[in-house]
Formats: sequence, structure tokens, C-alpha cells
Amino acid sequence: MMTPIISLHNVDVSEFLAVLDTCKGNVFLVTNEGDKLNLKSKLCQLIGLARLIEGGKITEACIVCDNVEDESKLFRFNLLGKSSKIA
Repeated sequence: MMTPIISLHNVDVSEFLAVLDTCKGNVFLVTNEGDKLNLKSKLCQLIGLARLIEGGKITEACIVCDNVEDESKLFRFNLLGKSSKIA
């Protein structure tokens, strides 16, 4: 079962991708159009993030996680902004 949606705003793309690589379960990017892309797939990362990147930052996105630990990790990343701060 999927956990609630996390809204990301003004996220550093390289840091975000580094955190994604540490996630254990599926992480989905949900677009405003209703598309759902599995960000554990490098191809989906390219497609999904290319649509949202503006000046090297993700301007706005919604994330849904299969794994509660991943949700917590991405929530802390969104709050603190750096993967080095993620335990």
C-alpha cells in the first residue's frame, strides 16, 4: 500500500537523485497531469525530472513511496535539503 504524498519544492536535483538511490522501495513521481513515474528507474528519472527541472532545481513535484522508511527519508531531505543530513 502506498503512503501519503510528499510535495517537493525547490529541490537540488543531484542531491535528490542521491537520496533516491538509497531508497529501498518504489518511489513514484506524480505529475499534475496524473502521470505516475517510478523514480527507481533511471529512464523514468530522466523523463520525469526533465519535465520539472527549471534552472537546475525541481520546481514542484509530488512523491508517493511504497516504503514508510523511504517516505521519512525523503520528507527529511525535503525539510533539510541535503542528503548528507539524512541518516
